[in-house]
Amino acid sequence: MPTAVRSYAKINLGLGIGAPRADGFHALSTVYQTLEVYDVVTVTARPAAVTTLRLTSNDARVPTDKRNTAWKMVALALEALGVTAEVEIHIEKRLPVQGGLGAGSANAVAALVGLERELDRSPVPEGEGPGAPNGLKWSTKRLEIAARVGSDVPLFLIGGAILGLDRGQEVYPLPDFEPVWCVVALPEVGVSTPQAFRDWDALCAEEGLTSEASTYKLEQLSRAYASAFAGGNPQGRQGAGSSGVLAPNYSGENLAGPQESALVRTGITSWIVNDFEQVVFRQHPSLAEIKRILAASDSPEAALHASLSGSGSALFGLYRSQGDAEAARARLLVAGVNSLLTRTLPREKYWREMLLV
Repeated sequence: MPTAVRSYAKINLGLGIGAPRADGFHALSTVYQTLEVYDVVTVTARPAAVTTLRLTSNDARVPTDKRNTAWKMVALALEALGVTAEVEIHIEKRLPVQGGLGAGSANAVAALVGLERELDRSPVPEGEGPGAPNGLKWSTKRLEIAARVGSDVPLFLIGGAILGLDRGQEVYPLPDFEPVWCVVALPEVGVSTPQAFRDWDALCAEEGLTSEASTYKLEQLSRAYASAFAGGNPQGRQGAGSSGVLAPNYSGENLAGPQESALVRTGITSWIVNDFEQVVFRQHPSLAEIKRILAASDSPEAALHASLSGSGSALFGLYRSQGDAEAARARLLVAGVNSLLTRTLPREKYWREMLLV
């Protein structure tokens, strides 16, 4: 019987970027956050003498061959498990194909989860019943496979709030905060991630940011992220309730009400930024205007935080209430910008609701 899996989106609450490295990559320090909006990935798999893969989608822009991240993930997983199978994958796109929401990377993990379910190979702790033959070793292996598929694929094997280091593929779970309303703006303009990195490299050269200096910068930023989400007070910044402890609350629907959000209590919303904005906004001033619309900083409906996600072109705003979020969507509509309304998705709910029944 086919297995249908929710393939959730993500945003980057903040993103620090280092100077270009000798290997051509850039060190990062970022906070990923999963969202409730999703694609649906359906997997059918059965053991066979020879492995065959077939991938389809309702969106013609989605590659249906080995260029697809879901295809890559399944092929590598079968190889690692030493299993041959006939596998069919269908991706029902509801999220933008490109735009900084990690949709393709999430599809890869959803396909893996579906494959494991179909072949009864879901990871379990060693010595605790059926499942993957290597137990915890397979849980580690699937992270390694995910990193081979893409730098932002491993985050979807954790969910919730996640600290991403190195190229973004080194991931650590952070304490979750209660869900807040999120508006994702979907501009028609496209942003080239390779070009954004080239522009960032030029900015580093212009400002003299060396690899050594950026390493220190990112180490400090990572500590600040970890301290904020643990209830500390990074960089001496005082915020209301900065000594408080994050207290997840997942019951009820209007969780992000007018009361102070735990996200605010971290103090992080006063200083977290996305470095890509320094170069992307220069090339695409319209995106800076969309951020201003989302933020509405002089309004009673101001965002808790507004930012570019990844290199864009999607931007997002986080809000105290659904009413504030709907007001942001109305402002975007007047400006001719499409958007979607969702909420942040904590880790426990991410895994509890991933499989469609």
